[in-house]
Amino acid sequence: MLTDTAYGDSRLSMWLRVREFAVPPSMIETATARRHAGDWAGAGAAAGFDIDLNLRAVARTYGQGLAARLRADLRHLAPDLLRWHMPRIAPRGLLRPGLTITLARYETEGGAGSGSGSAGRAGRAGRAGRAGRAGRAGEHPLHLVARTPPAWADGGQRISLTLWDGVRDGPGDRRHPHPRPDRRFRLDLHRHLWDARRTDELRERSGAEQRSPANGRSAEPHGDPDLVPPGRGCAVGRWADEAGILLRAEGRTTGTVIVRLGGRHRLALRPAAEANGPGQHAVRIEAAPPDGHGPALPVLPDAATWVPPDLELLRTAAIEPDRLHPLVTSALAPDLSPLPGGERDPDRRPHPAGAPRIVECRGAQHRIALVDGVLAALDHDAAEIRREELLVALTGTPLPCLRAIDEAHRRPDCLTGVRERLDHGDTAGALAVVEGLVGPDALLRTGALRDALEQAAQRRLAYGLYRAGLAGPAPGRLRPAPRRPDDHRTHPRHATPR
Repeated sequence: MLTDTAYGDSRLSMWLRVREFAVPPSMIETATARRHAGDWAGAGAAAGFDIDLNLRAVARTYGQGLAARLRADLRHLAPDLLRWHMPRIAPRGLLRPGLTITLARYETEGGAGSGSGSAGRAGRAGRAGRAGRAGRAGEHPLHLVARTPPAWADGGQRISLTLWDGVRDGPGDRRHPHPRPDRRFRLDLHRHLWDARRTDELRERSGAEQRSPANGRSAEPHGDPDLVPPGRGCAVGRWADEAGILLRAEGRTTGTVIVRLGGRHRLALRPAAEANGPGQHAVRIEAAPPDGHGPALPVLPDAATWVPPDLELLRTAAIEPDRLHPLVTSALAPDLSPLPGGERDPDRRPHPAGAPRIVECRGAQHRIALVDGVLAALDHDAAEIRREELLVALTGTPLPCLRAIDEAHRRPDCLTGVRERLDHGDTAGALAVVEGLVGPDALLRTGALRDALEQAAQRRLAYGLYRAGLAGPAPGRLRPAPRRPDDHRTHPRHATPR
């Protein structure tokens, strides 16, 4: 259908912009270098993450064993890869706001003091003082989670990395609108989307390998095919295996799994009689049960519901493999060796900053370029420039060279790219483009370019206030009372006196 085609085209065009601007090559290169050096916190900072956890506090509360497992996961966390795969929303492809995603779960049997060595002795010595925390840690698994701020504070597209133990008592929990992990976005079942040790699994889990049920490695869903909308990028061929992974994670061997395809479009994957081999799961697609039974059923993660956008872009030839994240390229296109550090093809790099530009000025070709850090007209002397600027101040018509310089300050051709970079948090990249255009020492004139930079600064300020708990809903802060209508009377004339 025409609408399906338009939907698919708009979705792919959104992901093309995301892949170009959301995770710049400089971020990938810096985060990768710091991760290889063992600096997991530095890698997170390079990828725009705020670290809200303390490994020493984890060891004191939950024991050295759990802290060691958490530390190992953090050292292999590729934050730039996680940002690459984070859920996004149309039309601009920004991070889905107000989201809490589980990256890993750690069972806390025994609670505090369950570690070995000195940590265990310290836990036993302070058991009475930490009885409440120990009991809570033993009842709830500890989650390593990634959080996105609410939409009003999404300036910079920052992501926070913290822990969640099932109780809303942390400072980040009190600030965040949805502190509980979302069932639709469980990356603990898709560690290949953030764990550098398991990125090779992306090829199989994405469905890039065309497999037939006859080889015993996959089980195709059965049921009414009309229930699945065509052209939406549903990974139907992977639903059977992914449902089995989800059920095993929930401690079940069989059961119904809900597939959410939209706000009001839900399907149910039920066990089918057919199977392709021992240990394989065959499922049947049916209509979803009533809403009253939905919350009790496991939900297929979003990463398993849809075909990964990178795979769709490759299949439609909308992007070349070397434009993807290096770890994604090595999984989906292993025959292509990506450039180290996520660098782009040298032939596609932009022209050097400050290269002269040609302007048609009074029947001749003149040059404008950077001089002492400021964009200037090279073919006009200083006296002529001063006379023309005075003429402009008196509402005269400036020279074409001066008009080109003024346009570069106010509304340059690269304004769309600058805005995209600012929207996705790449402030350094946006400033590099601006400096390459008008020079690092230039004073921007009033116009769309200056407005875009000021708005980005205001959004970053709003995020800082949100992080500090100085803006938005928070415990102990009085919310403004609803505005009363102008004709409201505190004591109506017809009120009955007591």
